[in-house]
Amino acid sequence: MAKIESKKNAVKYVNGIDKVAGLTAKELQALESVCDKYSFRANDYYLSLIDWKNENDPIRRIIIPDAAELDDNGKLDACNEKAITVAPGVQHKYKHTALLLCNETCGGFCRYCFRKRLFMEDNAEVAVDTTQGIEYIKSHPEITNVLLTGGDPLLLSTEHLEYIIKELHAIEHVKIIRIGSKMPSFNPMRITEDGALLRMLRKYSAPETRIYIMTHFDHPNELTPQAIDAIQALNDAGVTLCNQCPILKGVNDDPNILADLYNKLAFSGCAPYYLFQCRPTAGNKPYAVSMTRAYFMFEESKKYASGTAIRAKYVMSHSSGKIEIIGIDEKHIYLKYHRAQNTDLIGKVFVYKRDDNAYWLDDLEPVS
Repeated sequence: MAKIESKKNAVKYVNGIDKVAGLTAKELQALESVCDKYSFRANDYYLSLIDWKNENDPIRRIIIPDAAELDDNGKLDACNEKAITVAPGVQHKYKHTALLLCNETCGGFCRYCFRKRLFMEDNAEVAVDTTQGIEYIKSHPEITNVLLTGGDPLLLSTEHLEYIIKELHAIEHVKIIRIGSKMPSFNPMRITEDGALLRMLRKYSAPETRIYIMTHFDHPNELTPQAIDAIQALNDAGVTLCNQCPILKGVNDDPNILADLYNKLAFSGCAPYYLFQCRPTAGNKPYAVSMTRAYFMFEESKKYASGTAIRAKYVMSHSSGKIEIIGIDEKHIYLKYHRAQNTDLIGKVFVYKRDDNAYWLDDLEPVS
């Protein structure tokens, strides 16, 4: 089992862009207005991964604001999650899966976050008190999967997180409890230095009710020795690990980088799961890659990765469902509903006219 050290390496959180030592006074001034609109948060560990001499450093791109975020006037709730909110902190879009938004902050704020609205004032979508949400899940026996999200559930205290997991574990029809988290990337010491967390996960990840952690590694540089130790510790605790990340301009939109990420994840015991199209959320356009470019880059990356590393599916989480981009030829883009709110759509293939400037389903013109 991975060694669990003391908390001597606990990270310090940075909640103001002016406290980032690697930025010049001119850069700080240029980013002040961005942070007034879209919140900034990081920590000293994650910031230490940045090569400040490289203006195009991928970790910098993930966590440090970009002035171009203000040029995008997209919607904050681009996928209309409000429409599938059925109880305080509960989203129920797919028949067998419910989302429980149980925390309203993260270990850091990714600049391309599709739920950045949660980190703004007057947000009421997250339920710190999960009582009503758990009751909703109890009353819907079709729900077999519950995803704890937010915000980042692993930023909760272990005691609080155990309360939620214990309540869900006691529901007979809940067979998988998923935790969506970027903490293995933002702060792996949250895992390796908390023996109580690992013991709790081992206790509740039982043969017939598994705990999955959906990690969020975007670039190979995030897979530090500390992060790999965290992956090992979670594997030792009986947790199943899957990684999902978006395709991001200037971060992983290169087939060699993506293959390197997938190989390192597979070698470490964290299965690649989804590669997401960047959602058209307000402020996200500077990070988005067109569907055509992303598709061919994803396919090219498979040439450089092992079989265990190329299991990910390239999808977009549209308001109508999870849509897989399955093929592009000279004239057409071929899409398939991998998941859908309307179950009749699952597995259906749809054909659209190829548009190399399209970033989202709504940008495409269907073939008549």
